[in-house]
Amino acid sequence: MPTLSQTAHAVATRRTRASEVLQACIARIEATEPRLNAFTGTRFEAALAQAAQIDARLSRGEAVGPLAGVPFAVKNLFDIAGEVTLAGSKVNRANPPAPADAVLVQRLQAAGAVLVGALNMDEYAYGFTTENSHEGPTHNPHRPGHSAGGSSGGCGAAVGGGQVPLALGSDTNGSIRVPASFCGVWGLKPTFGRLSRRGSFPFVASIDHLGPFADDAAGLALAYDALQGPDPLDPGCFATRVQPTHRALDQGVQGLRIGVLGGYFAEHANAPAREAVAQAAAALGARETVLWPFAAEARAAAFITSASEGGALHLQRLRERMGDFEPLSVDRFIAGALQPAAWYVRAQRFRRVYRDQVNALFRDWDLLIAPATPVPAPALGSEWIEINGQRLPCRPSIGLLTQPVSYAGCPVVAAPMWPSGTDGLPLGVQLIAAPWREDLALRAGRVLEQAGAARVKEALP
Repeated sequence: MPTLSQTAHAVATRRTRASEVLQACIARIEATEPRLNAFTGTRFEAALAQAAQIDARLSRGEAVGPLAGVPFAVKNLFDIAGEVTLAGSKVNRANPPAPADAVLVQRLQAAGAVLVGALNMDEYAYGFTTENSHEGPTHNPHRPGHSAGGSSGGCGAAVGGGQVPLALGSDTNGSIRVPASFCGVWGLKPTFGRLSRRGSFPFVASIDHLGPFADDAAGLALAYDALQGPDPLDPGCFATRVQPTHRALDQGVQGLRIGVLGGYFAEHANAPAREAVAQAAAALGARETVLWPFAAEARAAAFITSASEGGALHLQRLRERMGDFEPLSVDRFIAGALQPAAWYVRAQRFRRVYRDQVNALFRDWDLLIAPATPVPAPALGSEWIEINGQRLPCRPSIGLLTQPVSYAGCPVVAAPMWPSGTDGLPLGVQLIAAPWREDLALRAGRVLEQAGAARVKEALP
């Protein structure tokens, strides 16, 4: 199937019609959804009308956006006008429909992308496996019965399964990068505060990021550029201007100082994950090992912050409807609500020092490479995973390598790699840049793609 960037080009040059692209997309969703369970709702009728409008504009010679005719879907924590924003929950089903689309949904549609539906997720974004008791688990597109990752598991599965070339997700502790790694697709967690969060259901306001998944690196940059822009109505959006990345995507990495994260990031990664990093490093010319400051402490602080803010956010819901919460997350929300305030204050004090230490690291380096997950996708229902001979609880340990980076707010491109020793499953790497330098991470991803080191493979039929 054509990739995101190929589809956008084909529609813009009238080599194909947006309606034809969408019809193929709908057929693929209908054929694969019983196996994947990626979607929680579709809006095909509205999408067909939007695609017809794009075709009509092109026939009149009118300009269309850079994503014209590209089908996309969104994690069901994004507002879709006229639909209830579920955020993976049962509790939210009693809420009124959203009065308007989320800002990022509006921006993608303004760029010509066609919204086809909403995607499955861990309840209230608290999880790494998308084993949702209310909607059912989402399956890995390359190995049904295995995890698609989380909490944006529906996004990873939908793109990895060829249902849509573009999806919109969220990442607090790794919820874009983990599904991208498990499902073998491209993902971008931008700089904290880069993109507007208005119209999305929150999890941890001080760590939440929103960003795209795509089936090629050029498409990821196209989508990211369309999502950018200041939002004076969102106090958590710190961007003051658009900084385009797509036009500089093919500048390569010559002259960039690229290192490989060792220490914590090697100790908490199995052999296939380390091999994926070695493959990426070879393609990017990275030879030196770099140590990330206070990684273990940052992960602990991220846990404390997530539990505290998440518990406080849902305290009233827990009091009124605790029995309607997801069994895999309700105990963590309760524990977070009961957590001493002093722990949270201490985590925030540490965070200020930590960010300074991480930012200092980028005085000497432009880009750093690390595994995205310690292991490939485990089977659904797994309670334990083994990392370098150590038996660890599965669900929290999947985020061992993503949480420290989120807590610093750095932008990360998750690149799909296919090392040996995974029984044919993908296992991604993180391309980490300094805050506000998404362009460097995307350029490195493009180099990996052009070298054949990172790629999206066709999922099982």
